[in-house]
Amino acid sequence: MTAAVIGAGLGLTTVAGAVIAVRATPPMRRPGLTERLAPYLRDAPRPSRLLDDRRALTPFPTLERLLAPALRDGARVIDRILGGTTSVRRRLEQAGASLTVEEFRVEQLLWASGSLIVGLLVALAAAARGRGGPAAFTVLALAFAAGGLVARDRVLTASVRRREQRMLAEFPTIAELLALSVAAGEGAVGALDRVTRLSSGELARELGRALADARSGASLVSALEAMASRSSLPSLARFVDGMAIAVERGTPLADVLRAQAVDVREQGRRALLEAGGRKEIAMLLPVVFLVLPVTIVFALFPGFYDLSLSVP
Repeated sequence: MTAAVIGAGLGLTTVAGAVIAVRATPPMRRPGLTERLAPYLRDAPRPSRLLDDRRALTPFPTLERLLAPALRDGARVIDRILGGTTSVRRRLEQAGASLTVEEFRVEQLLWASGSLIVGLLVALAAAARGRGGPAAFTVLALAFAAGGLVARDRVLTASVRRREQRMLAEFPTIAELLALSVAAGEGAVGALDRVTRLSSGELARELGRALADARSGASLVSALEAMASRSSLPSLARFVDGMAIAVERGTPLADVLRAQAVDVREQGRRALLEAGGRKEIAMLLPVVFLVLPVTIVFALFPGFYDLSLSVP
């Protein structure tokens, strides 16, 4: 009995010591004023972290969670230095990305860090060969880091361009399907619902988002105008204007949609002809600088060979 009491006492002493040690250990980072006041000012209780569905931005989610405060601070610094938050937010919406501006800045920071590591490796390789000095190596590493920042921004712009090209390619088919639905007796909302359920693609996804906004309380015209504002395609803006006029004034919607589809197809045909004209000049370069010199060599080589044999 005494031994059990002594053992229990030792166990309690050990647990108390561990708790005191944990409490005495300083945290990795002190919480700010906002984090300390948030539990008392929040309207709804904080959800469990097990239900957090935020995707990881790196292949190492545990390390990313540990370094999340430092990454957020770095993202704020980059945002203050580069600016253009409104432009980034608009391009994220145009690209259909689920990222926030802060998550995009974190990705930029990660790209810059990876490029900085590559620059340091290149600098170390150059130093091992005895080329350059510390100042050149520092400039090289910083140039690689800046290149990573710019590269992530360019990737976002390229994704916006690719998505808008896909939307433009899908537009005639979607417009024809809407015209068929309206001609069959469906209203504007019913036609949009049917087409978004039966179609897939970027434009159908945007139309589904506009339909969800209309069902949540906004008018159909304002929802379509918001969809057009999220894109920089003139064809989509004209489509929204035609839909708005047809809904508000009662003009035949099917004819408007068919005319929109014909206009977009003609625009695509003109763009294809222009691209073919530009590619025609580029196609002449290998013919002039590669095929033609080889042809001339093959044509003149036998004659030069005979002349060399005939000369004593």
